[in-house]
Amino acid sequence: MGEYLSALEQATAEAWSTPLNQLDVSKAHRFATNTHWPFFDRLRKDAPVHYCAESMHGPYWSVTKFNDIVAVDANHQVFSSQDNIVIGDNPPEFAPPMFIAADPPVHDVQRRAASPAVGPQRLGELESLIRSRVGSILDGLPRNETFDWVPAVSIELTTQMLATLFDFPWEDRHLLPYWSDATTSSETVGNTSLTRERRQEILMECLGYFSRLWQERQAAPPKFDFISLLAHDPATRNMIDNPIEFLGNLMLLIVGGNDTTRNSISGGLLALNQNPAEYEKLRHNPDLAANMVSEIIRYVTPLAHMRRTALADVEFRGHKIRKGDRVVMWYVSGNRDDEVIDNPNAFIIDRDRARHHVSFGFGIHRCMGNRVAEMQLRILWEEIMKRFPRIDVVGEPVRLESNFVLGITSLPVRIPA
Repeated sequence: MGEYLSALEQATAEAWSTPLNQLDVSKAHRFATNTHWPFFDRLRKDAPVHYCAESMHGPYWSVTKFNDIVAVDANHQVFSSQDNIVIGDNPPEFAPPMFIAADPPVHDVQRRAASPAVGPQRLGELESLIRSRVGSILDGLPRNETFDWVPAVSIELTTQMLATLFDFPWEDRHLLPYWSDATTSSETVGNTSLTRERRQEILMECLGYFSRLWQERQAAPPKFDFISLLAHDPATRNMIDNPIEFLGNLMLLIVGGNDTTRNSISGGLLALNQNPAEYEKLRHNPDLAANMVSEIIRYVTPLAHMRRTALADVEFRGHKIRKGDRVVMWYVSGNRDDEVIDNPNAFIIDRDRARHHVSFGFGIHRCMGNRVAEMQLRILWEEIMKRFPRIDVVGEPVRLESNFVLGITSLPVRIPA
């Protein structure tokens, strides 16, 4: 802890002493060490709309305040998602098209086809299944010995959920987080655990597997899994004819259903351990779990940013953004904006209006599966509180080196006997 505080002090000194025209908030190593916060504090105060002329990703604008992020995110007519939604070069290496990186009408048609898999009717059907699976996972955890929470709970629960949403062969479900990690392994988002060539090989293996599932689903009666919905919808049933577009949407649905929830599960447990008074509050009132879930998603902010491209010259908050400029909405910063969120650096599980955050985005690209994510987290904490008076974090978290996915790759914990 002392080492972290020292690193944070150094980062704070650097953030406030660096000339604004030299400030680059996109450096992935800062997110891995959890020392990115003071750089965003500086921008929100001194340059809420900020131009970085030089970075490893090229020039980009940063939008760091809550209401400005909402304004950009909700204006797809000016700020486009076409071709790329991360900070890196346009396009990055091997970036198949996907509907989150598309504008209307393509975005609307493809999203509409897939959305019933996570729609209101489906949520009711899924709740009892998720609760049963959560119970089985928790009941299988060791007592009074150290284990890694991330693979044992965070990855396993989200993998089981993904397998259900895709109606994926249960015995092969471990492939889903493997493909998700390959998707987010890219220089454009900081995580370089795979070479470009190996990443592409893995994703082509993903395409081959799902192409077989597509053929099976297309030949069978329609169901409410992602693949069946896409294969039977008149607007998307020919997507398989463009395999790379099919792969791109698979990557989107896998990461969207995996990374965000996985890292909220890990980050939530860490936040409770770092804030023991809040953990005690939950013990006295487990009904706070639903509200706490929204606070976890705000506080953790599992995806740090989304990027848009200006379609025309535009005046924004007194700055001239030119056609073709990259505009990065830093959700991780907007969720700490004290002009909109009271005491934003505090983790408060009974916070008023806890769902008022930017983690899910705004406008046409608002996270399609946000209700499923919230439901998984709520059920998990309801079931944890039935079983364990506490779960202790007993070591430092290991964080992913990425400026896009704010991930925890390892979290040592112990459940007292």
